[in-house]
Amino acid sequence: MKQIVNISLGPSNDDYEFKGKFLDHNFYIRRFGTDGNLEKAEDLLLQWNKKADAVGLGYVKFPYTIGPGILNKETKELQKLGSQLQIPVTTGDTLRSVAHEWSLRHLQFQFGGNYFTNARVFFFSGMVNSTIAKVMSEYTDNLTFADPVLENGIPKFLNSIKDLELYAGGIHGVLQWVPSKRFSSAAMPFRLVIEYIMRKAVQKAHIIVVPYYNFFSYLEDYTVDDLKGKIIVTSSAYDDRVEFLKERGVDVIIDTTPKVLEKVVGTSVLEAMILAALDIPSGRVRPDDLLEIISEQKMDPRIVYPSGEPKRVNRFAYVIHPLSQEYLKKVKPIEILSDMVPGVMDTVERVAAYAPPFVYSKVTGIKSPTGVEAQGWLIALGETPEQMQSHSPEFTTGRILEAAKTAKRLGAQIMGIGMLPKAMKDTGVEVAKHAVLPITTGNSYVASAALWAASDAVRRMGLIKVEKGKMLNATTMVIGATGPVGAICSRLLAKAFKHVHMVGRNIAKLLALQESIREESPEVKLHVSTRADKYLMDMDVIIAASSGAGKILDIMRVKPGCVITDVTRPLIFSREDAAKRPDVMVIQSGEIFLPGDNVEMKDIGLPPKTAYAGLAETIVLALEGRFESFTVGSDTEWEKVREVYRMGLKHGMKLAAISGVSDVFSDEDILKVKELALKEIIKAGTQ
Repeated sequence: MKQIVNISLGPSNDDYEFKGKFLDHNFYIRRFGTDGNLEKAEDLLLQWNKKADAVGLGYVKFPYTIGPGILNKETKELQKLGSQLQIPVTTGDTLRSVAHEWSLRHLQFQFGGNYFTNARVFFFSGMVNSTIAKVMSEYTDNLTFADPVLENGIPKFLNSIKDLELYAGGIHGVLQWVPSKRFSSAAMPFRLVIEYIMRKAVQKAHIIVVPYYNFFSYLEDYTVDDLKGKIIVTSSAYDDRVEFLKERGVDVIIDTTPKVLEKVVGTSVLEAMILAALDIPSGRVRPDDLLEIISEQKMDPRIVYPSGEPKRVNRFAYVIHPLSQEYLKKVKPIEILSDMVPGVMDTVERVAAYAPPFVYSKVTGIKSPTGVEAQGWLIALGETPEQMQSHSPEFTTGRILEAAKTAKRLGAQIMGIGMLPKAMKDTGVEVAKHAVLPITTGNSYVASAALWAASDAVRRMGLIKVEKGKMLNATTMVIGATGPVGAICSRLLAKAFKHVHMVGRNIAKLLALQESIREESPEVKLHVSTRADKYLMDMDVIIAASSGAGKILDIMRVKPGCVITDVTRPLIFSREDAAKRPDVMVIQSGEIFLPGDNVEMKDIGLPPKTAYAGLAETIVLALEGRFESFTVGSDTEWEKVREVYRMGLKHGMKLAAISGVSDVFSDEDILKVKELALKEIIKAGTQ
């Protein structure tokens, strides 16, 4: 049995001894803490020379992994003495460096290649953890290093690997800010500024990298308000450290030191065991050798979930814009101004179009039945659809690209850009080409939700007989059928209704669409036309998928009980228009009920926990970890519509209460529409 001794400068009350097996060898491992007493540690080294097979030096301060790399006095003296002994003596620094890189790369791969993507990562010391920083920089630009703050009292962070390298070399401009000792030690306001910026940086981070040495001193001033929901990356997360982080609400602990024994031990012990098992002298072990052993022995990084349940939180952003001047009035100062100055809203609307993107709301509490969570940000532009159409597409594209930069700084991994006017149908493609994040327009889920809402409205109205497993014996129409959303709506309706009328301007495109749908749904009766008015009064369901529908869809001509689903933005029907036909249901596409008991976001004109379908698509992709440009072109893909629908069901998305042009339809509202429709039908039958 091989003897491994851990001589530590740490507290003696953490001493242990136990037996274990590793690399086909039996080990007897003992720890001797010296409470910081260097002479005692040196005596123990001499005492165990030739008695132990290898010695690991614990709780030593590792040299910086960037810059000069100077050892502190204690570590230097212990290493010098260890080099004179006849057994291997190691601090574990080589294994530590290899494990840092291996851990991150392994986890990024294991969790779908996006675990660290675009995360906001805070380092208490980039100088100590530069290996982790360099690997993280491959996955995210959102790096924050507190080295100038904690080392020199400079109230300024570093934000890139390049900055860290310059700082380590002593040539970064930030070093000119070093305050005098007299000023920094005596000025209470200055210390309060340091504490404030540190706390804010910790709160904003998604991932916090904490050095092993002096672990508690870095975190002792931070509470559950600061650390709740964070991912902590550290080395050798002993039980007391895990408990400390659990009390502060940390979600995930990534321990870069593999756990291969029943007890958590440091890298010095693990490296000493490797040296003893393979009979390698001190200083002769190579990083490649250790990497090979890690791979062969499956020495994966240790993931600890303090709550006992796996936690994964993905992040998204969604660009919103006011649909009309009324939405602009949700901003209180604008509402007051509009009351005081009649007619001012036209001017306000024009000025608002030039406002820079800003965060309107944070979205939290979304949780899939799979356990994955999502959080995000609603980023607002000031342009109404009318203003978008009055400017060039390049103007709005530029605003959206700026919003994407904002989203990336926040840590979003995907961004949705919402519904845009028809004139900007190719904007999604342009944005996706140049944006710093993957982009989706949400059109796939919008099309799916349109039929979802229409079919639910038909079912709840009860005017059409619904037989389980059979197509509805009803007649439907899609106006704008060859458009990106209209084409998908036509395909979806063909799966559920016996008669589908497709209306568009280009008869050749309509015929091509008709042929394509017939191959998928041969049992449906398809009709194409360039005129909607000819069959308008025969329709049970009408989907308005084109802004031009407003010119040809006369609500006064549709049959009683007709369900009109308006997926255009801006809406083609106003409250006043809908009020003319109380026997007809006019709904705004389909809205989605988000999963999670504690969903929170500011008012977007929908009931609580309810999102527009475009926003819901962005959230579905985030929950699924599909950080890719999903729906971007003007031609929405049928397969993607089906795919996002299935993903939505998987993650607990449900059709929310059906929204009308003025409010949500309650059961009583729908019953009232039905009663009025029946009266009109009876009245027409007696005439």
